[in-house]
Amino acid sequence: MSDNNNNDNSLIYLLAGVGLGAIIGAAAGMLFAPKPGAETRDELNDKFKELKSKTEEWVNEQKSKRDNAPAAEELGV
Repeated sequence: MSDNNNNDNSLIYLLAGVGLGAIIGAAAGMLFAPKPGAETRDELNDKFKELKSKTEEWVNEQKSKRDNAPAAEELGV
């Protein structure tokens, strides 16, 4: 059972690292793009709001899955 938890945690950390790298890369690309500063800040703000919304949706989905999953006692484990 703990082996499965370690694998789950490793996958979560991997996905978090990839996501964070993508965010940093996108932000750096926008900051160095030849656009006016105000336009770039507005675009970054919109992207972060979108990302926050998607992240909250994903977290709520994961919580729902966890809450609806049968407990180990119910499975006889």
